[in-house]
Amino acid sequence: MASLQTSSKSFPGWVFFCCCCCLPLLLTSSLPLKGASTAHHACRLRKINFQQPYIRNRTYTLAKMVHASDKDTDNRLIGQQLYVNVRENNRCYLMKRIVDFIVKDVLLTEVKNKYPYVEEVAQFLASLTSELSRCKFSGNREHIEKNLEQMKNKMAQLGENGKTKAIGELDLLFDYMENACTDAPKKGGNKKKN
Repeated sequence: MASLQTSSKSFPGWVFFCCCCCLPLLLTSSLPLKGASTAHHACRLRKINFQQPYIRNRTYTLAKMVHASDKDTDNRLIGQQLYVNVRENNRCYLMKRIVDFIVKDVLLTEVKNKYPYVEEVAQFLASLTSELSRCKFSGNREHIEKNLEQMKNKMAQLGENGKTKAIGELDLLFDYMENACTDAPKKGGNKKKN
């Protein structure tokens, strides 16, 4: 009986202790770190963006059509080489930059009148980069810029075929963007084409 009285007397003290000491710790530990949540969510796209059959079909059809006229089978613009020394949490930022470059310097140039679906695909990709407008890199930017510059240089070296190659790899770009920027990456983002 004495032990029951002791535990019943200490119970209110225990509740008081939990309310005053533990609850604030639990609440603050569940809050995001300053800047962490906004940076993470700013570099995220909804999976539904990539699950629209119409735009997926348009993108893949355009890529397949143009890939057939790509004379260079040795080089690839979109691939794992883009991620060399780039931390996983910066991959979406990198893909945003690449997509922005492909839209402005490839799809919205004179090629937009050369192939069907180019403008639709360009609008879709531009809408993704617009959704990612607040997505910023974290940490060191050096490798991101270096890999982006290497891709641009390779495309420039290929001359006019560089644009053809970029359009022929839009399906890869679509997959890499989905893998890097959605919370549940789909498998096969590094598929190979000959």
